[in-house]
Amino acid sequence: MSELSLSGDATYSREAWEKSAAAVLRKSGRLTDDQPDDAVWDALATRTLDGIAVTPLGTPDTVAGLPDPGLPGQAPYVRGTQARRDDGSWDVRVLHEDPDADRTAEAVLTDLENGATSVWLRLGPEAVDPASLGTVLDRVFVDLAPVVIEARADALGAAEAFCRYLDERAVTPAPGTNLGLDPIGGSLRGYESGLDQGTVVVEGARKAAERGIAAVVVDATAAHDGGASDAQEVGYALAVGAAYLRQLTGAGFTVEDALSQIEFRFAATDEQFTTIAKLRAARQTWNRLAELSGAAEVARGQVQHAVTSRVMLSKYDPWVNMLRTTVATFAAGVGGATSVTVLPFDAPLGLPDAFSRRIARNTSSLLVAESHVGAVTDPAGGAYAVERLTDDLARAAWEELGRIEEAGGIAAAIADGSLAARHAAVAREREHQIAQRKRPLTGLSEFPNLREALPERTPYPEGSEPVHRYGAAFEVLRDNPVATPVFLATMGPIAAHTARVTFIANLLASGGIETVAAGATTGVEDVLAAYDGAPVVCLAGADRAYAEWGADLVAALRAAGAQRVIMAGRPVDGVDVDATAAMGVDALAFLHETRGHLGAPAGVPAGENGADA
Repeated sequence: MSELSLSGDATYSREAWEKSAAAVLRKSGRLTDDQPDDAVWDALATRTLDGIAVTPLGTPDTVAGLPDPGLPGQAPYVRGTQARRDDGSWDVRVLHEDPDADRTAEAVLTDLENGATSVWLRLGPEAVDPASLGTVLDRVFVDLAPVVIEARADALGAAEAFCRYLDERAVTPAPGTNLGLDPIGGSLRGYESGLDQGTVVVEGARKAAERGIAAVVVDATAAHDGGASDAQEVGYALAVGAAYLRQLTGAGFTVEDALSQIEFRFAATDEQFTTIAKLRAARQTWNRLAELSGAAEVARGQVQHAVTSRVMLSKYDPWVNMLRTTVATFAAGVGGATSVTVLPFDAPLGLPDAFSRRIARNTSSLLVAESHVGAVTDPAGGAYAVERLTDDLARAAWEELGRIEEAGGIAAAIADGSLAARHAAVAREREHQIAQRKRPLTGLSEFPNLREALPERTPYPEGSEPVHRYGAAFEVLRDNPVATPVFLATMGPIAAHTARVTFIANLLASGGIETVAAGATTGVEDVLAAYDGAPVVCLAGADRAYAEWGADLVAALRAAGAQRVIMAGRPVDGVDVDATAAMGVDALAFLHETRGHLGAPAGVPAGENGADA
């Protein structure tokens, strides 16, 4: 009999836990009487989009046979690249991309005076003009606050402009300053500079080395934004990092010098455990790749910049984005990111304002100064489930690296479409789960507010990269609300139908459909008296009511003009309705069909929506 040590000196047998858990699952119908008690492990486990099982309960057996994660600040750097964080904090990096140079200059200064410690500037025709760097950074102490630039179309030109600016200032740039070159990431996003990628990286690295700064950012959010899973994102980062390492060493850089030129950027999502494990796995696998490249141990630590995911944000009920980014920032901090950028909650609506930027930078400040998340290095270390997930993700990412290398390297994998195909397959599965609300999006697919007034923001400039958010299919429906409501034929007293009314009203609202309820009723006559002639009617009541007078009500409603009758809940024998809606329904398919019967356009199928900047 194996034992589980759960707290203090108390130990419980594995079999006793399985028996107790199985009893609860059988009551809820998630486990049948003929299934063994140990089936609870599979029943309670969740699976990531990489197919990795996340155990419901971490035990010593969970980590049996795993390699030693080492100590913080030591190879394989699973537990962080530093033994301890300076001041118990991470670098708070703020993103700015407003083309108005004067407005951006004020915003940058405000951020740096109120908690931010580094600046991420997006340059280009759709963002900050490289020629206005002097205006934007005029009052910034660039020898104290690192500046990381990014330009997707003319990255080398932007890097040269930034270097000229540094030379004119005649200051030594702060450690962490980076030219942000990533031609492979730019090509994955659809940008082409016309220059050879190797030329861009090598020339940029030489300019950076002359000034004691770094040149390259492997931006794995390019894969994340394209739908990649966590393991695919890390595998992509490894492949891109390996390509840049080859280019730099081929141009005469030592392995150690080449490694010092490269920083990595990953997306942090509100799935906290996978985000924590992803950052740990990325350091572990990069250490291995650098080791195989012959690098000294001291040079193998990965510099990580985590940015809260753009695609997880929602255009509707944007205030919920504050919760999403808080969880993501917590996970990034726990996961050991060197720098963290919190995207403002209103980013899906346009250029952020002063209030949303303040909330964004304060998210890190509160987690650091009040919650002390950074006070402990690798606080998730030793947690059985996290260690298992880290190792599983590392192995899956290494396999993805192998697939990319077998295709001839990252450039070839992008060119032949094999990389995009794998990312698209994951994106389709994610969209399927979102459509079925197995991955609920609060304020969008769940608990929507059709009466909300969205904050007004300055639109992004023309040419900004479009973003296909996870909830895009629902956002398209909300963008085009239906004029005709669905009539809810409520059956019985309010207490008897509240649960199903709430369910169906929320479901319909997520598709931009209003509802009108009959209220408390005692029979068919009461419902007909409240019926307003709507073409689509939905029965909402208890199963008992459905069985007793549901058939009569359906017949009466059809006779009164109802063209389509839906029932909230599972099908009931003898009640002839056109459709039913219960937990697990394909919400998008149901909403498109319902909208069509209400006279609204069928909408754009999931996965083919337009995307906002």
